[in-house]
Amino acid sequence: MLTIVQIFNNNVALVKLNDNRQAIVKGKGIVFQKKKGQGVDVEKVEKIFYLETAESRENLYFLLKDIPIDIVTTTYEIVDVAQKAFDFPVLDYVYITLSDHIYGVYKRLQADNYTESLVPDMHTEYPTEYAIGEKAVEIISNNLHIQLPHSEAKSIALHFINAKGTPGADKLDESLTMSVNDIVQDILNQNHILRTKENGNYYDRLMVHLQYLVDRLNQSEVHGSAFTKSLEKSLEKSYPNSTQIAEEIYDNLQKQLSATLSDNEKLYFIIHIQRLINEQAQE
Repeated sequence: MLTIVQIFNNNVALVKLNDNRQAIVKGKGIVFQKKKGQGVDVEKVEKIFYLETAESRENLYFLLKDIPIDIVTTTYEIVDVAQKAFDFPVLDYVYITLSDHIYGVYKRLQADNYTESLVPDMHTEYPTEYAIGEKAVEIISNNLHIQLPHSEAKSIALHFINAKGTPGADKLDESLTMSVNDIVQDILNQNHILRTKENGNYYDRLMVHLQYLVDRLNQSEVHGSAFTKSLEKSLEKSYPNSTQIAEEIYDNLQKQLSATLSDNEKLYFIIHIQRLINEQAQE
C-alpha cells in the first residue's frame, strides 16, 4: 500500500509505505485527481526512490524550495543508479550538490549561455565515477528533454568523487558546526561576500557543505577519493581570486580547529566561492 503524503504534480508524489518508510513515486498521471491520504495505483508506478535516511528526507524538502521537481527526481534516479547499478556508496549530501548542478546547467542551456566546464578529463583515474557521469548525462537528457553535452560527465563525476562514503552515517555536532560557520562567515565578511537575493542559493549550498564537513571532522576520516593534481592546478589557474579566499578559509579552519582537512575540501571551497562571487575563468 502506497499512501500519498504530498503531491508534487500529476506524475510525482511523496508516499508512505506499509513499513512507514517514505519514497518518491513517479508515473504518468499517477496521482491525477488524487488527494493526500489516498492510495496510489501500484501498477502506474514507473519509478520509485526510497528515502532511507532522515538526511535524504530533509534534503528533499530543502531542494523543493527552489529546484523544480523534475530535476529533483532526475537527481534521485541518478543516485539510485549509482548505488544499484555501480554498487557505489554515496553520502546523502550528493542530492543537494548534484541537483543544484543539474539545475544550473539546465538554466544555462535554456538561456543559450552554456560554456563547457574546465574540469580536465579523468576517466582513467576515476573509471567508476566517470561511468556514472556518462550514465547521468543520458538520464538527464532523456528526462529533461535537453541535449546535454557529453563533457558534463566530467562535472557530474566530480560530485560522486567527493561524495563517496557510507550513507546515513551523518551525526552533526552543533557546537562544532557553529564554530565552523563562524570561521567561514567571518572570512566571507572580510572579503565583502554577503548573502544576497542573487547569490542566496549558492550561499545556502556552501552552508550545507559545511555541515557535512563537520561530520567528516567528527569521524576523523576523509570521504571520497583524492582529486588529481591536474584538477587542482586547473581550478587554481582559472579562478585565482576564489582560490585566494578558499585557501584563507581552508588554512583558518585547520588552524583554529586544530584539524587536518583534505585537499578535496580546498578545491570545493574554490568552487563554492567562484559561484558566490561569479568570478570569470582566466584564460
